Amino acid sequence: MDKLLRTIRSPQDLKALTTAQLEQLAAEIREALFQLAATRTAHFASNLGVVELTLALHTTFDFSRDRLIWDTGHQVYAHKMVTGRYPAFHTIRAKGGLMGYPNPAESPYDLFLTGHAGCSVSTALGMRCGDDLVRPEEKRHVVAVVGDGALPCGTVFEALNHAGGVKRPLIVVLNDNKMSICPRVGGLADYLDRLRMTSFYTGLKAEIQRVLSSVPLIGESMERALAQLRDAIKAGFLGGMLFEELGFRYLGPVDGHDLRKLQRYLTMARDFDRPVLLHVVTEKGHGFQPAAQDPTVFHTPAPFVRQNGSEVRFKTKESAKPYTQVARDAIALQMQNNPRVAVITAAMCQGNMLEPVREKFPDRFFDVGICESHAVAFAAGLARSGMRPIVDIYSTFLQRGYDQIFQEVALQNLPVTMMLDRAGLVGPDGPTHHGVFDLAYLRHLPNLVVMAPGDAWDLEAMLAFALTHDYPAAIRYPKAAAVSVERKPAPIELGTAEVLHWGADLMLVACGALLGTCLSVAEELRGRGIDAGVINARFAKPLDTETILRAVAEASAVVTVEEACLAGGFGSAVLEAANEAGLDARHVRRLGIPDRFIEHGERSELLADLGLDRPGLLNACLDLVDARPSSPTRCFQKAK
Repeated sequence: MDKLLRTIRSPQDLKALTTAQLEQLAAEIREALFQLAATRTAHFASNLGVVELTLALHTTFDFSRDRLIWDTGHQVYAHKMVTGRYPAFHTIRAKGGLMGYPNPAESPYDLFLTGHAGCSVSTALGMRCGDDLVRPEEKRHVVAVVGDGALPCGTVFEALNHAGGVKRPLIVVLNDNKMSICPRVGGLADYLDRLRMTSFYTGLKAEIQRVLSSVPLIGESMERALAQLRDAIKAGFLGGMLFEELGFRYLGPVDGHDLRKLQRYLTMARDFDRPVLLHVVTEKGHGFQPAAQDPTVFHTPAPFVRQNGSEVRFKTKESAKPYTQVARDAIALQMQNNPRVAVITAAMCQGNMLEPVREKFPDRFFDVGICESHAVAFAAGLARSGMRPIVDIYSTFLQRGYDQIFQEVALQNLPVTMMLDRAGLVGPDGPTHHGVFDLAYLRHLPNLVVMAPGDAWDLEAMLAFALTHDYPAAIRYPKAAAVSVERKPAPIELGTAEVLHWGADLMLVACGALLGTCLSVAEELRGRGIDAGVINARFAKPLDTETILRAVAEASAVVTVEEACLAGGFGSAVLEAANEAGLDARHVRRLGIPDRFIEHGERSELLADLGLDRPGLLNACLDLVDARPSSPTRCFQKAK
């Protein structure tokens, strides 16, 4: 069912279609989304919700010259289909295929690679001002599409404030579906609900539509006049229009699944010579009842097939417990045992699997929305008041709170514990979401303790350890199935590594969840007659210099292993410590993420490409051992 969709080579082809044909195309796009959802995990409900909006945008504007920026670009699947990429759509989120987010390398219709929320209005305003300066003779329209879940993000309000001040033409489309990934929270959510649900306005809207339908010849001028009247009345009832006060002309709310109405309002917005905010009301999961009823589950569902039109059968089998669940259970246990422990998440309750914690401890669970900077500063306030807050945020998202980690947490030496979920390679989400920079951006901050568990036991024990000490701490763990290394674990002690086996020929020093792989490689090396040992570093800061520098001094070869960037990472910390101690470290080889952004693909595929899987580690160790001289203090040849 892709008869029309196969004919679309560019958005220009859409302009020749009738409304009925566009509606058929919308159905075909949704069918393509179903076909994709049957093969792999992909963003589903959010894309079902913006099909009509995407078609309305591309039929109203010419984005070969106009500008379109999607905020949190996981909602661009329909956009990709109608901008010439439908033939490759089946490859999306697969290694070597289309990215699941906008990607300028794929198409000139993608202007920014946007995987984090909140920056669309800023970049759109920058392009508006840049175009006016560089090409003042060209009259371009600039459109930013931002979700209601991202609206509370501080960057959005900084941009709205600036846009209202410079007063240049700019269109912000507010895609209001009552959701981010989880249901939206906060005062702005209540405000948007009032805009949508005020009973007087609902009746007024119906009356406007009745009048408009009865005077078709008057058309847009009448609609504009009535809209202005409606907004004036609504402003009085709601105590002032927030967006109008910021300098925007507010239009809406508009039914985001009515193509003709969307086209009319987008045309109206296009004609203003000042900033405009068009409030579009959509339904996440629109067109598929299970997704509309539970858009959280269907945000990125496991592969499934439809049965009887509206029933779902998931194709994946039950998988092993992920580190995220281990962390969740550890958080719940600590909150059960200590009434001063609280947990904070930034619109990722479902992603962090915290729903049971929210239900059991509602007074100590805080979802602050997509506001990571606020989350960290808020945690600092809790800590100053005597609480023991846990900030549970994806590694790549915590970057947005970096200044607060420095200023409000580390500088104040407050006992805030940061749980960095999705540290390392996260697979199909790609470079916007790979959490590979955290060791580098955290370990240089004074007072901050940085830990990386080698297995599930370490993760649980590290959280308990962090909550009993009066300093800030960070614990990073991957998006992967949790493993338990067979051993009698040594207790967690500040700045102390765990020696699992000592080897005279080679020592593998693992920082994080590749510990099990390192143990397997060491066992293989010992089977080949190479005395190989393994250290579970546990701490990136403070580093166990006594244990690790002993390995540097005694072993013929040392390999540090981390699922993090090499620049400024754990291996760099080892080399710095060796240099400070006056040790020759030329026989130390660092394995980790090189100085480039890593594309999307399954985590196992990416680890293999980077030489961080078992064969890659084994070959690196063999190369290094083959190149070793008789003494670790002599210069080593470079590994092959």
